[in-house]
Amino acid sequence: MTESTQTQTRTERVVSANHDEGNQSRETVLELDGVTRTFGNERAVADFSLSVYEGELLTLLGPSGCGKTTTLRLLAGLLRPDGGTIAVDGDLVAGNGRFVEPDRRDVGLVFQDYALFPHLSVGENVAYGIDDWDSDAQDERVEELLDLVGLADYRDASPDDLSGGQQQRVALARSLAPEPDVLLLDEPFSNLDVSLRKQMREEVRRILKETGVTALSVTHDQEEALSISDRVAVMSEGQIEQVGRPEVVFQQPESRFVADFLGQAGFISGRLDEHTIETGLGTLDTDMIQGLGPEYDGAEIDVLARPDDLRAIPTEGTDGDGEIVEREYTGPSFVYTVELDSGDVVYCEHNHSDHLDLDRRVRVDLVADHRLAWFPTESDGLRDD
Repeated sequence: MTESTQTQTRTERVVSANHDEGNQSRETVLELDGVTRTFGNERAVADFSLSVYEGELLTLLGPSGCGKTTTLRLLAGLLRPDGGTIAVDGDLVAGNGRFVEPDRRDVGLVFQDYALFPHLSVGENVAYGIDDWDSDAQDERVEELLDLVGLADYRDASPDDLSGGQQQRVALARSLAPEPDVLLLDEPFSNLDVSLRKQMREEVRRILKETGVTALSVTHDQEEALSISDRVAVMSEGQIEQVGRPEVVFQQPESRFVADFLGQAGFISGRLDEHTIETGLGTLDTDMIQGLGPEYDGAEIDVLARPDDLRAIPTEGTDGDGEIVEREYTGPSFVYTVELDSGDVVYCEHNHSDHLDLDRRVRVDLVADHRLAWFPTESDGLRDD
């Protein structure tokens, strides 16, 4: 498959996900169309197109250097695009010779380090973006937001006296005060202790949903993106690899990159023979595989199996499918890395009480209760991956 065909296929997938059935009746609040940004000879964002809908929380997810932060800065007006257009609530803010400054975009931004003003009280921080409102309206708005974020008793406190989670909520309230069309969140939980992150993810989502604000977040944390978002857009090298509901992107990845990036991915190699697939774990029925039809008969494929799709059962002697070569303890579970006799490497998740020894021979059982994704082998060109 040629590079141009691959690009077209990726674009078609993104357009389809942006206009799925659940979004057809919703108003588009944020629209990026063909946005490009380069730094010297490096293209940070390339022909980037995305729609974000009213009341939606969408997360840009990807590794460092994939272009997600550049995209956020383009949306905020901190950078100018080299090409393409950006529209907020139907108004063009960048592109076609037009560029609206950040403070005139009706876009709020929650910085990674919160950027609170230490010389101002909590209440004064929240009121900072509405200093042109009359005093009664300001007081009412500050009181409303501090109550919403659970900090009504801290109006006169200094930001330095607050915990990290409390500072984050003040920053969120300050960004919501002017009632922006769009709220942008830059790695919003990265500065919090691990124990606080889950709590604050739930709290921030609750606040956003109660206010009905449209929000776009960026992060490299897969768990954060999957847990907080209405939709996730996975980025690589300045482009969107896949966009959709978190459970769809996780269970039905459309590229190996997405499969590998979203959690541990084991690939079981096999050959399609009519209605079955012969693999190192035995024969699989094609009914278990997503989108695999008879037109691929004879093809060499790799079936994606997540750790919770597989179980390792100890065997005696040389029986079994392979042996345990690594063991990772996560607290609630063990994840065992199994090297199969076929040469494939897979991961098996077990309850924390299931202790299996390294170098132990095991039989690997497929226990998935859903259809599995598949990809052509690296040397096969069956479809774009």
